[in-house]
Amino acid sequence: MKRQATGILVLLSLILAPFPALADEDGAAIVNKAFEYMRGETSKSVVEMTIQRPDFTRTMVIKGWTKGKSDALFFIESPPKDAGNGTLKKGRDMWTYNPKVNRTIKLPPSMMSQAWMGSDFSNDDLSKTDSLVEDYDHTVTAEKEMDGMKVYELTSIPHEDAAVVWGKLELTIRENGVLLREAFFDEDGLLVKEMTNSEVAELGGRLFPKVWTMKKAGETDRFTQLTYQELAFDVKLPPNLFSLSSLKTKRR
Repeated sequence: MKRQATGILVLLSLILAPFPALADEDGAAIVNKAFEYMRGETSKSVVEMTIQRPDFTRTMVIKGWTKGKSDALFFIESPPKDAGNGTLKKGRDMWTYNPKVNRTIKLPPSMMSQAWMGSDFSNDDLSKTDSLVEDYDHTVTAEKEMDGMKVYELTSIPHEDAAVVWGKLELTIRENGVLLREAFFDEDGLLVKEMTNSEVAELGGRLFPKVWTMKKAGETDRFTQLTYQELAFDVKLPPNLFSLSSLKTKRR
């Protein structure tokens, strides 16, 4: 089975200062800290997604919730023609719901890398999967300074038995846990797509990248941008929110 996983971030002019690779466990700790920092115990958000193509621009508003490392639920709020379309991720399982036909579909693992609603983000990307933490070995390859803060560059290689599609990931993470960049490579080591972050500001009581941009390698006029309008961490969520019942009824 081909390899796969997810991610995010910032295009800044930085001076690299390479260091010898640190211990693998240090890399794993940095990635786990970033995952927990960017997700929290629970979260609630409203995000504007803009899909940019050479001949059109499409915008939608998405409302979402997360819990723990692997549960996520999100719905399209607008435009009206797409409103009510939802996606539920619980553990390693994912379902989508289309209100027009009142149909719920469970996605097989092979579809986790498919584009979500025609965007450059995959189903896995949007749900902030824990595959990044669980399925890869992370090695710090360089350190640098940015605005007085240490920034780590890491290379992530999937475990031999991991059911993922990517042959390698490259991550850039600040020491406070903010993920600045995630690059996705195929099994031949070629860059496929890159997620970059900008406008790090206080959101939900912590510094957080407000704008996330996903772009395929070599593309200049095709990309998808997520802009956070609202974000709250460690909020109290309704019981059984992450369920098929909630997906079908759009329960908040």
